[in-house]
Amino acid sequence: MSDNVVDLPIPGTAKGKADSTAEVVGKASRVKRRLTSRTATAVALVIAVLWTLPTFGLFISSFRPAGLISTTGWWTIFQNPGFTLANYQEVLFSTSQSSPQLGAYFVNSLAIAIPATLFPLVIAAMAAYAFAWIKFKWSGALFVLIFALQIVPLQLALIPLLQMFTQFLRPGQIWIHELIPMIPEQGYLPVWIAHTIFALPLAIFLLHNFISEIPGEVIEAARVDGASHGQVFFRIVLPLAVPALASFAIFQFLWVWNDLLVALIFSGGTQDVAPLTQRLAELTGTRGQDWQRLTAAAFVSLVVPLIVFFSLQRYFVRGLLAGSTKG
Repeated sequence: MSDNVVDLPIPGTAKGKADSTAEVVGKASRVKRRLTSRTATAVALVIAVLWTLPTFGLFISSFRPAGLISTTGWWTIFQNPGFTLANYQEVLFSTSQSSPQLGAYFVNSLAIAIPATLFPLVIAAMAAYAFAWIKFKWSGALFVLIFALQIVPLQLALIPLLQMFTQFLRPGQIWIHELIPMIPEQGYLPVWIAHTIFALPLAIFLLHNFISEIPGEVIEAARVDGASHGQVFFRIVLPLAVPALASFAIFQFLWVWNDLLVALIFSGGTQDVAPLTQRLAELTGTRGQDWQRLTAAAFVSLVVPLIVFFSLQRYFVRGLLAGSTKG
């Protein structure tokens, strides 16, 4: 018999762990080389230019007088120069009845977007932890069902959900308004519930991918020390899941802030509840003659999403890659 013996790495040993680590590092290096190649950089630059060009044109138009906007394109800025701050002045500071008066709508959008981001985030985080670390009957089938709900178009659920709100939620709102007149009859609650329902399937799926990748030894050690599921969730899982939570919060906030369809249907369209996007849709006038207002107001509405994105951008990529690789 031959005396040659192949030294195979044994899982769980130092050599086995070292080989696994080397394999992961090798894969990461190959992915990094592909993403940082000249071809990938060139493609990324082309996509960035094409994606940014319409926004840049809108930005240029927001500083042009109404006459130039209606007669020339923004790309002729050098042949037909002309800049003004009147569009922004009219949008932000005008007190006439025909002015946009964005202040109330701006507050409404914040009142809709912040709770409609926090509610699904909290519920989805707890549900993702339950699916990842709490074993119960039919958990796998239920998770697949929740994941499959992403396939259902949002528009199909609008009418049934509106009928349910009208039949069950609306009487409660009227009763509360009659009991406490200072609470408006038409509130934000239907919009919050609708956005929460539509966001939960994707939120649970994304957060589950991240939370399930937390080393089981950490969870088991906490359980052995007598920690309850609540303590494990709040003291261990939530701090580790901050990148995934932040990345979903960015997506959800931007989605709700830019939404018009859901808010218009469930808010009733009244000024005390309607979001900023509804007012933006009305700025061009009945015949589209005030398009210069829309360009300026659109960039005013971009301020809050930009603040949210840049304040959480360090978590963004980490959260997007959560659960996308194994090992």
